[in-house]
Amino acid sequence: MAVVRPFAGLRPRKENAARLASPPYDVLSSEEAREMAKDNPVSFLHVIKPEIDLEPAMDPHDKRVYEKGAENLQEMIRDGILVQDRGPAFYIYKQLMGNHQQIGLVACASVEEYEKDIIKKHELTRPDKEDDRVNLISHLNAQTGPVFLTYKANDQIDTIINTIIKTKPEYDFSDEKNVRHTFWVVPDPQLIRQIQTQFEKVEYLYVADGHHRSAAAMRIKQTQQKANSNHTGDEEYNFFLTVIFPNNQMQILDYNRVVKDLSGMETAEFLKKISEKFVFLKLVDGKQYKPDQKHALGMYLNGCWYKLTPMDRSFDETNPVDRLDVSILQNNLLSPILGINDPRKDKRIDFVGGIRGLSELEKRVDSGQWVVAFALHPTSMEDLIAIANAGQIMPPKSTWFEPKLKSGLVIHLLD
Repeated sequence: MAVVRPFAGLRPRKENAARLASPPYDVLSSEEAREMAKDNPVSFLHVIKPEIDLEPAMDPHDKRVYEKGAENLQEMIRDGILVQDRGPAFYIYKQLMGNHQQIGLVACASVEEYEKDIIKKHELTRPDKEDDRVNLISHLNAQTGPVFLTYKANDQIDTIINTIIKTKPEYDFSDEKNVRHTFWVVPDPQLIRQIQTQFEKVEYLYVADGHHRSAAAMRIKQTQQKANSNHTGDEEYNFFLTVIFPNNQMQILDYNRVVKDLSGMETAEFLKKISEKFVFLKLVDGKQYKPDQKHALGMYLNGCWYKLTPMDRSFDETNPVDRLDVSILQNNLLSPILGINDPRKDKRIDFVGGIRGLSELEKRVDSGQWVVAFALHPTSMEDLIAIANAGQIMPPKSTWFEPKLKSGLVIHLLD
C-alpha cells in the first residue's frame, strides 16, 4: 500500500512562477547557478544553491551558506513572492519535452514506507551528499526539491488525473530549454480521497531520482522524532515532497562516460585487450555511433567511433545488475583494463548525461583533457524496477531522467 498525503504547499504567485522555478540543485555547478540567477532576484537558486549570494571562494557546505538559504526563503515569504495554500491539496505536474509528455502527482510520501522498503531504492548514497541535504532542510525547515518517484501504471489513477488536467491550470510556462511545465492545484476533498484510495492499491513506489533527498528526509524524521516526546506519526517531518509518475511515462536517457587516460597503454595494446571481451567495429568517414539497442556500446578514441559488442558469456544475463550495459562496461573494460575499480571516487572518470549528445563526448576527448569516451544505451524502466524489487543496487550513474523536475513550484514546510 502506498500512502500519499496532501499538504498545504508554499508556492509562487502565478505571475512569479516562470521566473522563480529553477533547475534542481544537483544539475548545476555553483558557477552555472550564479550565472543563471545573476539578473533574477526571485530565482529559486537563491534558496537551493545559496552560495551564489556569497563569496565564490566560500565552501558551499559552510554553515553560512545554509543560513543564507534560510534568509533568502524567509525574504521571499515576507515579500509575498511565495504564499502558502490555506489548506491541504494535491498538485498535478505535467511536463512536455519535444514529443515526450509525463504527468505526475505532487504529494507527500511516507518516510516510514521508505524505511520499510515499500518505497524501493536502486542506488547507494554518499554520506557527504546526504549531510548537505540534511543541513539545508534543517536550516530551511522545509523540503524544496521533490523526489522523483514512479509506480507501475494504473488505469484508475490515469483516469482521475486525465480528468483534472482538462481544467484550467495554475501555472503554464516554457523554460530556457523549451520544456513546457503545467501545474494544477487539487484542493477538493473528494478528489483527494479518490486519489488516496487508488494509491492504496499500489504495491510499491520506486525512487527514480533523488536518493540523497529521500535519505535526508529519513534522517530528519528520525532526529525530530527523537526530540519530540509527543510524537504521533502525523507530523509533517514524517513525510517528504515527491512527484510520482507512472512508469510507462518515464523517459530515461543514456548516461555516458569519459576517461582521462589508457592506464599507460598505447592504443594498439588497449584495443587488443578490449578484443578479449568485445567484438569491435571501427566506423569510417567520421561517422558517429549512438547505441540503438541493449548490449551495444559506442567508444570514441583518437577521433574515431567504434561499436563494441560484448561476447557471449562475458556477463550473466540472468542477473538484473550484471546484464546492465553500465555493468558490462564496468566489469569487462573500465575495471580490468583501465583500473577504474570504484567509479564513485576515481578522478580519472567523469559522467556525461545523454541530453548533451555525442558531440559533447567528442568535444571532451578532442580537447585533450580526456582520452576515450563511451556511449551507452539507456537503462530501461523494466531493469530499474527489477533491480529494486530484487533488493539490488545499480552501478553509479546508471540513469539520466529527462525532463528534470523544476524546484520551487511547491515547497513542503515541516512546521
